[in-house]
Amino acid sequence: MSIVSTNVEYNYDVFLDNVYSLKSRFPFLYVDSIGDSVLGNAIIYLRIGIGEKEVCYSGAFHANEWITSPLLMKFVEDFCVAYQNNSTIGEYSAREIFNSTSIYIVPMVNPDGVNLVTGNLLLNGSGYGYAKDIAKNYPNIDFPSGWKANINGVDLKIYHPSHLASSSISFCLSSCFLLAFVSFFFCSNSC
Repeated sequence: MSIVSTNVEYNYDVFLDNVYSLKSRFPFLYVDSIGDSVLGNAIIYLRIGIGEKEVCYSGAFHANEWITSPLLMKFVEDFCVAYQNNSTIGEYSAREIFNSTSIYIVPMVNPDGVNLVTGNLLLNGSGYGYAKDIAKNYPNIDFPSGWKANINGVDLKIYHPSHLASSSISFCLSSCFLLAFVSFFFCSNSC
């Protein structure tokens, strides 16, 4: 039975439920945090694989691009199923990829912004109020549906501090961008 649904409005609570359900079903999936958001939500990363080659995918830098999170989570689930069943992901052996590569995935870089856009912040909460005050400076952008930034109004695609993590994942978050259909970025040892 599938854990990750791609036809729901994704928010931080759904994301966390998916993360812990996947971890429970696939104990080889590594789950950790690279830090906390402004509102104290853990910025979760998942690692698939044990290899030396490193790849990093991330999504939901922009709050209104929350759809990238369930797409990445579905990829994690599909890969884990393929690994568990000793089958392929696309045309490639999941086991060979797992053994040669460490795939780091940060599905929701901006959980506060995602919760704002999907209606999962309290309207009378400080985060919502602060964002609404910032949004008043941009009357041509719908609020909250057009919101892109974190809850402090920082566009994480433009400003991405390297202090988010102390590991190699920080280098990926700070240095390597590939603006593609689902706003992933790729990072390898050669970046």
